[in-house]
Amino acid sequence: MDVFGKALTDFYKTGVAGVLLLHNSYDKPEEMPIDFFFRDEEEMPVLELQALHMCKGKVLDVGAGVGSHALVLQAFNGDVTAIDVSEAAVDIMKDRGIKKALLQDIFTYTEKFDTVLMLMNGIGLTGTLTVFKDFLEKLKELINPGGQVLFDTSDIAYLYHDLPKPQNRYYGEVSYQYEYKGEKGNWFNWLYVDPDTVKKMASEVGWTCEIIFDDEQDQYLVRLTLV
Repeated sequence: MDVFGKALTDFYKTGVAGVLLLHNSYDKPEEMPIDFFFRDEEEMPVLELQALHMCKGKVLDVGAGVGSHALVLQAFNGDVTAIDVSEAAVDIMKDRGIKKALLQDIFTYTEKFDTVLMLMNGIGLTGTLTVFKDFLEKLKELINPGGQVLFDTSDIAYLYHDLPKPQNRYYGEVSYQYEYKGEKGNWFNWLYVDPDTVKKMASEVGWTCEIIFDDEQDQYLVRLTLV
């Protein structure tokens, strides 16, 4: 059930929506502000603007949602393909004017690009460190020579300042569940990776890793290029 997609659709059609709750595996549920997903360039944080300005050539926007980042790139005549696994989100992207909006899972995609962009912790879709490392290999198939991968993620060690870190898994592996108007979606795994782990795993797989921007609030922007 695409609970998240229903919330996006309600907001897009009417400008208002009910409360979208995000249950998690580490604390109390949080309310997600749906208008945040529809923000324009002026409302985007510096980290995201930095990433958008670094995009070059043919761009793949992964987990594009309702297309806010793709719209910015497209406005500057960028060649951008935006993909998402939510059919509702893709329909909204098309209606908002995204020229290449596809219902597509990144794990089965095969086209090549100069930039693969994954913002709003898009790399989190890998769910676990094991899948993250496998995904770093997969990304090689999507990158043209001289290409790059740009993504942001967070070090969530701060969540455990007063609590012991999990003993049976990496502390950045969490689970979420959306709830909207009394309907709950399936639980899904999500990943946040600290900088040292990103650098180590990227190097093991054959990527050069640069930390491009750190917002000093535990969120940072990564650029990967092939060695």
